[in-house]
Amino acid sequence: MPSAADASPATPRAEHPPTVERLSTLERPSAAQRSAAGTRSADTRSRRLGWLLAVAVALAAVNLRPVVTSLGPLLHPVRADLHMSATVAGLLTAVPSFCFAVFGFAAPVLARRFGPTLVVTAGTGAITAGVAARSFSGGTAVFLLLTAVALAGVAVANVLIPVVIKRYFPDRVGPMIGLYSMMLSAGTALAAAVTVPMTSALGGSWRLGLGVWAALGGLALLVWLITLAARRDGRPTAAATGAEGRLAITRSRTAWALAVFFGCQATGAYAVMGWISQIYQDAGVSAGTSGVLLALTMAIGVPISFILPSWAARRGDQRIFVVALAACGVAAYLGLIFAPAGGQWLWAVLLGLSNCAFPLTLTMIGLRARTSGGVAQLSAFAQGVGYLISIPGPILVGTLYQRTGGWDLPLAFLTVLLVPQVLIGLRAARARHIEDEVAATPVSA
Repeated sequence: MPSAADASPATPRAEHPPTVERLSTLERPSAAQRSAAGTRSADTRSRRLGWLLAVAVALAAVNLRPVVTSLGPLLHPVRADLHMSATVAGLLTAVPSFCFAVFGFAAPVLARRFGPTLVVTAGTGAITAGVAARSFSGGTAVFLLLTAVALAGVAVANVLIPVVIKRYFPDRVGPMIGLYSMMLSAGTALAAAVTVPMTSALGGSWRLGLGVWAALGGLALLVWLITLAARRDGRPTAAATGAEGRLAITRSRTAWALAVFFGCQATGAYAVMGWISQIYQDAGVSAGTSGVLLALTMAIGVPISFILPSWAARRGDQRIFVVALAACGVAAYLGLIFAPAGGQWLWAVLLGLSNCAFPLTLTMIGLRARTSGGVAQLSAFAQGVGYLISIPGPILVGTLYQRTGGWDLPLAFLTVLLVPQVLIGLRAARARHIEDEVAATPVSA
């Protein structure tokens, strides 16, 4: 009989079962695994928040022009109901540019104190409240005041949305500016096209026709509030607001060039939006067709505003776009002088292309500063000064038309205006950064 000693080599030695401690060690992920999982989770959350913010930017952009473009088609019943004089009605054409300039200058100050995301959210709230409340106003003064409240919200959003894009999408400035510009153009065209038929469908009241746009603003406000709560990073930082050193921006030639370029293009754009229907009607085009031509002019900007910033951002400078868009404007204005009805559709398309100098300017603002704080200051300066420059233009066009009884001289003025727009635009389009032109000046708390 074999002994225990003899049997032991032939008997497999039982493995010691793993203890609870060893099981815990085997099942617990390593530090590297935990880090990888955390990185994946953070990346997923970052992508979701990025999409949420992109939607918020798009919805805000849609609401930046109906404040103005929904009023034009309903101005006659508004004037009649509120007993608004012709003089006050004429001033309404200059109010948007004035508000954009005044409140636009205040935007960087607010961003430094509260953060750009929170200020844009508040601006969206002001748009919604102003549009809703003015439809209940019983007099001209209250109507103008509430319109100014909405325009103040538009002004700060105009300035700070490019800042938000620079801060949260630093590697995708072109596509995001394109999305912003496209949706802004879409909102402009939408309000111009559907305000009158929508008002008729709602019973014909101008109050409902204007007030219904507050619903679109409310949707944008809701998304911005969700974005603000989800990101939890809306507080101002030195890098985001430029608080670490305010730039002496008036010393920058690029900043001045952008401001004047913005003013020239805004002059042409507001003159076209205000007068193009009248130009066509005076040439014998029916009122219905002239309205369609105006809608076409604005609709052209929807796809072009989306792709142009991406094209422009890929280049070291944007001079070729400055020249090409101005050439479209020259051709359109000359066509309107010599054959306004004969080439009406072509002129409408060319005017729409020329007005795409606006998204080009926004793109250059985003590219001409290195930080979101620099973009905030440059955006406020360029848009503020630019809108001030643009105030007299549409009024001058109307004055020339009234005195001459025709459109040759006003259109010649707009054609000549494209010359300084090109010359100054070539300077603004060079691959420069404003930080290289001016020194940062320390700002006391």
